Order: sequence, then structure tokens, then C-alpha cells
Amino acid sequence: MEKEMKLKRNIGFFVSTSLVIGTVIGSGIFMKPGVVLSATGNSNMALLAWIIGGIITLASGLTIAEVSVKIPKTGGLYAYIEEVYGKTWGFLCGWVQTIVYGPAVIGALALYFGTLMADFFHFPKGSSLIIGIVTTILLAGLNLLGTKFGGFIQTASTIGKLIPIILIAVFGMFKGDAAVFNVESGNIQNLSMGAAILATLWAYDGWMNVGFMAGEMKNPAKDLPRAIISGLLVVIIAYLSVNIAMLHVLPADQIVELGPNAASTAATLLFGEIGGKILAIGILISIFGCLNGKILTFPRIPYAMAVRGLLPGSKFLSGIHPKFNTPVGSTVAQAVIAIVMMIFWNPDRLTDMAIFAVLLFYGLSFNAVFLLRKKDKNESHLYKVPFYPITPLVAIGGTAYIIISTLMNAPADTLFSIGITLIGLPIYWKLKAKNKNTSNLKAS
Repeated sequence: MEKEMKLKRNIGFFVSTSLVIGTVIGSGIFMKPGVVLSATGNSNMALLAWIIGGIITLASGLTIAEVSVKIPKTGGLYAYIEEVYGKTWGFLCGWVQTIVYGPAVIGALALYFGTLMADFFHFPKGSSLIIGIVTTILLAGLNLLGTKFGGFIQTASTIGKLIPIILIAVFGMFKGDAAVFNVESGNIQNLSMGAAILATLWAYDGWMNVGFMAGEMKNPAKDLPRAIISGLLVVIIAYLSVNIAMLHVLPADQIVELGPNAASTAATLLFGEIGGKILAIGILISIFGCLNGKILTFPRIPYAMAVRGLLPGSKFLSGIHPKFNTPVGSTVAQAVIAIVMMIFWNPDRLTDMAIFAVLLFYGLSFNAVFLLRKKDKNESHLYKVPFYPITPLVAIGGTAYIIISTLMNAPADTLFSIGITLIGLPIYWKLKAKNKNTSNLKAS
């Protein structure tokens, strides 16, 4: 057992930093600049939204690092919530991730990919949904063939995602001539800083995964916080650079109008038709890889719950492929729910629903730092969140601000997420009673 643990602790600072960058950078930087500009109405406020989103994310990552070091269990957010707040809250966290968060993230990424693919090949506009559904089914099938296939796609896409970001940021800064600061976006209705920050949080989403590797790091107390700070600072700088570069190449109102296609249009203006197409392929690879990573990892949450009998249809959801050792039932279920969501909602609404759905549990996990410190007072050797209690309070305050703002600006989507969460309670009570009766029958 000891030997196995030592073999697993092989991740150092540089690898963990690259993992931070790789899990955070996905579709958001290419898809959300127009949404943020539209929601703020002004380029200065849009850049501020990206900065605020980055600060909230950095504070959140530093806070969760302390929680993950104190609770080095598999399951991530689900494990933290269950350990600190009990099994009911743990179930609701896993339930929301299974029914809303995971499928909504997969659905949004697939639709973004479909939109860009349709634009790239000049397919009819309605074909984006079909492309998104086919891509989801394809990647789900590939990931069922084993993690080797999923891992290969991830490695290739990590390189692909960095190339367009670096090239657009660097060349856009020097070759563009449009005004960057204090430019109106052309939208003066339904302005909301909360909605803008929520959109940036989609681009920064994925940071929660950085704490999952604490148990596999050589020196988590030292390397994990350093990796989080370094990785997220790189991401924040990259995102601000790309936004400034795009504003330097395209007028703000045109970025809003182009929406998901703004980045590829900027690339075409910077590098010509051929260069623009090459960079557009890089963007497609980035989103494809990000989607693959989500389809690879998200099914592990319902699978872990189903093994414990904590979901309806647990027998199906806990099914493992006899040859490839992959979670067949959970992967199929996540793909099916995602496809249904893709049919009924557009990608921007799905991203908002996804982030809002887990914000309450993010907030609870940040608050766990205060509760864990009260309980464990003799752990001075472990990593401590810097600038305590300010850093966790910033994370909690930012989360609360987004929750309240979203409730005010998008009540239908928020009520949907809240409703799904509350539906989980009677399901949990019923499954708990069923499992208890089963245990009693076995005992007798």
C-alpha cells in the first residue's frame, strides 16, 4: 500500500502548472468576448469584468487548495461537501453535477464546436446542432474504448489551444489599429455586470479540477498553491491579452455581432485567408479537446454515486464495460442528457445554467475553510490559504454576487437549476430508505 502511494506521488510544480492551464483554457476565451461586451456595453467595463472574474477565480482556487490538502479524497467538490456538510448536501452536490452541470457544459461546448465547424465549412446555420450531437456521440464512443484514446486527444488539443491564443494576442497587439479603451459595444439594453462576470467565469471554469491532484503531487503543501497562482495568472494574462488584441483588430460592436465567430474573423484579418483558416482549425481543436476532457471526466461523478446506490437507475449507471473498463452507463446517460439540453437551449444559456448550478456548492466549499480551521488547529505544516480570511471571503463574496445577480437577471434559468436541486431531496430520501431496507434484509 505504501509503495503504491509513493508511486502515485509523481507530479511536480511544472506539470501541475500546465495541468492548471490545460483544464481552464477551453472555449470561453474564443466564445465569450462578444457576450461580455454586449452585457457591459463598453470595452472598459468588459475588460474590468474579465479582471474581476480572474480575481474571483484566483481567490477561489487558493481557497480550495487548502480544502483539498485537508480532504485529499477522490471526488473533488462532491467529496469536500460530503465530508464537511454531511451526506445529504454531498448527494445534492453530486446530483446537480450529474443532472445539470455536467450535461450543460458538454452541451454548450458541443454547440460552440458545431457553430464554428458550420461557419468554417460554410454549412447551413441549422447544421450546428446536428454537428454538436454527432460530435458528442463520437467522443462518448471513443472514450468508452478506454482512457488511452481520450488521453491522446487531450495531449494533441492542449498544443492546439495555445497556438491561436498566443498568435492572436501577439499579432493583434501590434497589427491592429482600432481603439481599445472606452469604446461602446452598440448595446444599451439589458446591461448587467453580473451577467458579464458570469460569462467570464465560464471561461475560467475548470479551476476546481486543480485541487483533485493533491494526493498525486510530490509536495502538495508547497507545489499546489504555487501551481494554482502561476497557472491562473498565466490564464488571466492570456485572456486579457486576447480581448485587448481583438478590440484592437475589430470594432467592439462587430465583436458583439460576430459572437462565436469573432476570434476566427480576427485571425483572418491578421493572417489572411489561409492563416485565418489555420488558426480557426486551432480554435476548433481547442474546443474539441475541451469537450473530450469533459466527456472523459464528468461521467465519473454519477458512476461514483451509482456504485453507492445513490442515483435512480444505479445498476445501469454503475455499469462497466467488460473489456475496456470504462463507465458505459454513466457516459451514455451524460451524453443523452446533454443532447436533450442542446435541443432546447442555446450554448450561452447552457453556460450560464451550468455555472449557476454549481455556484452554491462552490460557495459552501469556500466556507469549509473556516469550519476546517476550527476543527483542525494543529496542522500548521499544511498549506494555508494566503491573506486569510480575506481570500476566502473574496471567493464567497464573488460567488454570492453572481448568484444574486443571476437570480435578478435570468430568473427562469435560475429557478430551473434550483428546482432540479430540490427535486434531488425526495429522491435522496427514497434511495436512502431503500438502501437501508436492503441492508436490513441482508443482515437478517
